[in-house]
Amino acid sequence: MSDDTGLETPAATDLPGQPEVVDHLAVARLYGEPLFALPQDLYIPPDALEVFLEAFEGPLDLLLYLIRKQNFNILDIPMAAVTRQYLSYVEEIRSRNLELASEYLLMAAMLIEIKSRMLLPPKKTDSGEEAEDPRAELVRRLLEYEQIKLAAHQLGTLPQIGRDFLRAQIHIEQSLQPRFPDVAISELQAAWRDILKRAKLVQHHTITREELSVREHMSIVLRKLQGRKFVEFEELFDPSRGRPVLVVTFVALLELGKETLVEITQAEAFAPIYVRLAYTPA
Repeated sequence: MSDDTGLETPAATDLPGQPEVVDHLAVARLYGEPLFALPQDLYIPPDALEVFLEAFEGPLDLLLYLIRKQNFNILDIPMAAVTRQYLSYVEEIRSRNLELASEYLLMAAMLIEIKSRMLLPPKKTDSGEEAEDPRAELVRRLLEYEQIKLAAHQLGTLPQIGRDFLRAQIHIEQSLQPRFPDVAISELQAAWRDILKRAKLVQHHTITREELSVREHMSIVLRKLQGRKFVEFEELFDPSRGRPVLVVTFVALLELGKETLVEITQAEAFAPIYVRLAYTPA
């Protein structure tokens, strides 16, 4: 066939296997292939509309959907158009699923009531002011619902533990108090020999007889340790008092260790030796 311009335009029937179409625009795609007309044997399940309504969270959700879909002003709702569309949805499911439609019927009754009140002439209040718009309460509920729905959507987009990420858990075993390595006997002997060498540097020519008490020097050592967390091993000895005092002080330190009144610790091998109280004084 030809048009006014003289150009040959193929008719729809000239295309093999294609029905009559307008500008060859596909109305849908089926398995990737264009569909230019709805099939004559298209089957729509009876519960398709029920599934559609179950996608809404309630009557307010459906009503808000109809208003936003038609770009109606929510502050000036055309009640006739909205009520007609709302009832068309509810009427389809009332005969199939009354339990699902029951809560939607209550909203339908409210819409009909508002529509009826708007048909009546407005009445003034006792104070002479004009009565409130019958749609005011419905508008307030719709605006509040829309704000809550938007806030819920924003909260749903936030990352949630267990859905978007998992919390890493690492168990680290550690004692409440640090454990220091035990002091080897050889380390204690070497520290003692160092004390003796330093004692030889200080010599006295006066020979005196002195009675030394181990218990007394135990008390002296305890007094030096009080109020201090750690004391170096060498600080407990006074080389200027001579070798006998050093020996008695060393014996007193060993007795305190035997009675578990002090602890002799060392951070690592070949490190300085420290002494501390094994109890907390009152």
